[in-house]
Amino acid sequence: MTDTLPGLAGTLIERMGIEVLEVSADRTTGTMPVAGNTQPYGLLHGGASAVLAETLGSIAAMQHAGPGRAAVGIELNVTHHRSARQGVVRGEAVAISRGRTLASYAVTITDDKGRRICTGRLTCMVVDAPPGA
Repeated sequence: MTDTLPGLAGTLIERMGIEVLEVSADRTTGTMPVAGNTQPYGLLHGGASAVLAETLGSIAAMQHAGPGRAAVGIELNVTHHRSARQGVVRGEAVAISRGRTLASYAVTITDDKGRRICTGRLTCMVVDAPPGA
C-alpha cells in the first residue's frame, strides 16, 4: 500500500524501509525492518521506533483531516519496553480521539513474535492545507 500513498519518494519513510499496510482514520498499520535502523550496539534505535509511531499516526490523522486539510504533529512520546535485533517490527496506530482540530493516536509496536517493543502516543493538529498541497 505504501506505493499508493503520494509523495513518499525520497522521504524518511522510504529511507527507513517503512511499508504502510492499512490506512484509515481509525486505524493505520505498517512495518519497518530492524536492519538498517539500529544503533551502534545492533539494537533497534529508539528514534526509529519513534519515526514509525509518528508516521503511522500522522497518516491516520491525515485521513481524519480529509480533503483540503492537513495534520501536523504537535506532540509525540514513546516508551521503549524491550529491544529488537533482527526481523521486522509492526506498528498499529489506533485513534484515541478525533476532534475538529486535534487527533490523538495510541501506537503499539511489536516484534516478529508479537512482543511489545514500544508504546507511543501522537497528537496532531488539524489545519487548513497550505496552497498547492
